[in-house]
Amino acid sequence: MPNSAASQPLFLYSTTVSDVGTVRANNQDSSFAGEHLIAICDGMGGHAGGDTASSIAIRSLAHIEQDDTGGDVEVISRMMETSVMAAHDAIVGKAKRERKLAGMGTTVTAVALVAGYWVVAHIGDSRAYLLRDGHLSRITCDHSYVQHLIDTGRITPAEAKNHPQRNVVMRVLGDFDIDPHPDISIRKAHPADRWLLCSDGLCGVLEDSTIKETMTALADQGECAQRLVQMALRAGSTDNVTAVIADATLALDADAFDLPHQTPLVGGAASRNLEPIADIVNEPVATAPALRDDHSPAKRAAALMQPADTQHNDATPASAEPSTTRVVQPSAVREETGERDNPDTGEIPVVQKPDGRLSADPNDPEVAKAIRDEHVEQKKATRAKHQRNRLAIVITILLAVAVLFGAGTGTYMWSQTRYYVGNSNGKVAIYQGVPTNLFGLALSHEVSSTSITVSNLPQTWRNQLNRGISVGSLDEAQSHVGIIRSEMNKFKKQQESEQAKKSTSNDSSNSSGSSGSSDSSNSSTSGNTNKSESGIGAADDATTGGSQ
Repeated sequence: MPNSAASQPLFLYSTTVSDVGTVRANNQDSSFAGEHLIAICDGMGGHAGGDTASSIAIRSLAHIEQDDTGGDVEVISRMMETSVMAAHDAIVGKAKRERKLAGMGTTVTAVALVAGYWVVAHIGDSRAYLLRDGHLSRITCDHSYVQHLIDTGRITPAEAKNHPQRNVVMRVLGDFDIDPHPDISIRKAHPADRWLLCSDGLCGVLEDSTIKETMTALADQGECAQRLVQMALRAGSTDNVTAVIADATLALDADAFDLPHQTPLVGGAASRNLEPIADIVNEPVATAPALRDDHSPAKRAAALMQPADTQHNDATPASAEPSTTRVVQPSAVREETGERDNPDTGEIPVVQKPDGRLSADPNDPEVAKAIRDEHVEQKKATRAKHQRNRLAIVITILLAVAVLFGAGTGTYMWSQTRYYVGNSNGKVAIYQGVPTNLFGLALSHEVSSTSITVSNLPQTWRNQLNRGISVGSLDEAQSHVGIIRSEMNKFKKQQESEQAKKSTSNDSSNSSGSSGSSDSSNSSTSGNTNKSESGIGAADDATTGGSQ
């Protein structure tokens, strides 16, 4: 593989078209079409997240447009991998700082022309197609769940078209716990090579045969890109649709004055802020041509579905596509013309070189140092924040302890102004405090005991003494003890009286029983005597009568 310029210099002509589509409210795709670099990024993560992620990725790669002229293929391949990883770090860093962007991510498919070779970087499910000598080849492999099912023989490519999980991506840049390293491949470039980079909004609905036919039939790059996007929308695509078309052109005279040249084009979400990209590539950049209105039913239905305020309100650029081409100069030119300098590149620092040129290339030592310095400052800020948080926690704990101690002390001091009468091992006693505890600490202690036995009291008094009879002072407590003693004496007398009555009743019952027995005996004896006397008289009469 050569490390110097190829003997037959190739130049790249490219263009891009990106459209929000007929369903989505905003365009989360971003694209770049230059002389040395073409790229497509399909963002994901909500209304703002996908826009931001794809724009950051384009800005991270844009420096290759002017840094790839050295002709060292190995260096450029490492540079592309480093740039993709830098985009990943920038996306993650921004998501951490702005929680509303949590979960955002983007695919990346980029191709650079270097010394007669193509260097391809790819992660996600956007695609790169190469048309060479009438044969269309898919150069990238989708990092998607359905592609995994196809590779393992579980479904066919035809079944993948309508699979319910066809939009699930297994590798992507962003705020996810997955491998962010891109696939890097290198292949020899041929004159008349034609590239198509597209988001899944296009390749997800168009067959490869349709793509090949269109790319072969339409030689004009702009017309080809327009036709592919229009066909995807007519086929029912419900996603943003973006296409980049690029042709390799052979320059017979590398020293000629009128070498092929074009202004880099930026499409989709990244085109809403061109100034950072112009500063990165240090040359003018322009917005990509808008999709021409083909008056299709899908387009008319989409226009009717859009709210009126989003169609006519210029204050909502996030959901609007640029209607006219806009060209932005780099910062040096903008300063001369009095335009506002805006070198923001999304999380990647911009460094001004000694020659006045601005650079955001992560491979540039000065930019790399700026990134390291920024990370050091972020770590310092994070450590300081953690220290402040720890200090705040310690102070909060101390304050809570002080409040609890003060509350406990106040409660204890108040409790010692109170008294109650209670049960102490079966005896009535006087306590100072209240009959409870605070965090295991008893709020009372015994100050006086009595000889009154609790079991000698009525049940109601026993229950009250077990709970504690609260009073306001020691005198009241002693007075209450006197009442309890009186109640005890009354209770004892009542018990003795009841016992005496019971005994008297028993004695009376026994006496009455004995008297009745004696009378019965006497009555029986008397009866017997009378009977005897009557019998004797009768016998005498019988005897007398017989003699007479």
